[in-house]
Amino acid sequence: MESLQFRSIGISYKTAPLEIREQIALNEDEAKALMLKVQEFFGGSDILVVSTCNRTEIYYNAPQDFNVAIAKLLLIEKGLINTEAYLPYFTFYASQDAAARHLFEVATGLHSQVVGDMQIPNQVKHAYQWSVDLGMAGPFLHRLLHTIFFANKRVAQETSFRDGAASTSYVAVELIEHVTTLKENPSILVVGVGEIGTDVCRNLKEKKYTNIKVINRTRAKAEQLALELGFEVGDFENVEEEIRKADVVISSIQRDEPFITKELLRKQSLYSFKYLIDLSVPRSVAMDAEQVPGVIVYNIDNIQQRANEALSRRLASIPQVESIITQALDEFGDWSKEMVVSPTIQKLKNALEQIRQEELARYMKSMNEDEAAKVDKITSSMMQKILKLPVLQLKAACKRGEAETLIDVLNDLFNLEQQPERK
Repeated sequence: MESLQFRSIGISYKTAPLEIREQIALNEDEAKALMLKVQEFFGGSDILVVSTCNRTEIYYNAPQDFNVAIAKLLLIEKGLINTEAYLPYFTFYASQDAAARHLFEVATGLHSQVVGDMQIPNQVKHAYQWSVDLGMAGPFLHRLLHTIFFANKRVAQETSFRDGAASTSYVAVELIEHVTTLKENPSILVVGVGEIGTDVCRNLKEKKYTNIKVINRTRAKAEQLALELGFEVGDFENVEEEIRKADVVISSIQRDEPFITKELLRKQSLYSFKYLIDLSVPRSVAMDAEQVPGVIVYNIDNIQQRANEALSRRLASIPQVESIITQALDEFGDWSKEMVVSPTIQKLKNALEQIRQEELARYMKSMNEDEAAKVDKITSSMMQKILKLPVLQLKAACKRGEAETLIDVLNDLFNLEQQPERK
């Protein structure tokens, strides 16, 4: 009988452009439907599907390598019939060690567009929950994921890999947290929902801000994002009024000339601080806007400097993170090797217990209750002592990669193939 191997397939921002990733991305219902088909068609177990805007990956346990077939199944499920055209965008991990290490590195944030991205551990947890919901998480996946989560805690506690915000959009949101500390539920206006404006909105949603309005020159785009995130939509024609009402304005619109000017701000009745965060290039907030009392401006250079400092600290921590991952993988590797011999250990216990019970049945008829209890205790203790050395030797042989020979010997000696694997 072939042993199971953990394998994976996937595409990411490293292998496929956004327009390809968008076509292949899976929502929760699609991911669960695909998992059921992988189980049905390929007999897969311990199935995990991770799908975000930056990657879609499928992990599974099976006796054979079904990587290409599963990639084709995913493409067909997404309506992409010309599968051969899309296969070059995929990366395939055919060995358990490679697939497990890749999942560790993804879940830790080593492969994120923003190194050390703090959202990815939560996304992997959601994927794990889907597996649990469908009853597809066996002992292997449970142990693997909990080892990953523990390694992530070590990364957060022992390194600088999670320190600070390393992306422009995340720094902007971190800055909002800092400057509005004393104001409960500040009103936030996002002007422009291109790529960076959209990222800012998603990060605001992650931080549980609720008093948010988005404005875009093309209203349909703002409406689509607002519907997804539960934000309000403002009219571009009323943008000056919306700027007046907001405590924080994040601007990422593309214009040749500044859009938010000193004159525009002077028209407002400013009785408290107003924070303008300009993420546009060229800048969309005029250089002299800060001359208006109560107005504080942060531009892309201020934001990028903070992001670069955080990114430098994260990059310097990568060797420590890799060391933690290697230690965790070694520990998991020892456990998974022992899993190979656990059925043999259980069968050996069952065989000896069957002999013990048969012999007890022969002699206990002539014993009173106290004598029978003593004999049961003595023989049980003897069996545990007899088992101890073979079990230790099996586990040691696992670590040396020599377990198969010992398994064969025990099978022959005790006719273990005839024993059930009951506990």
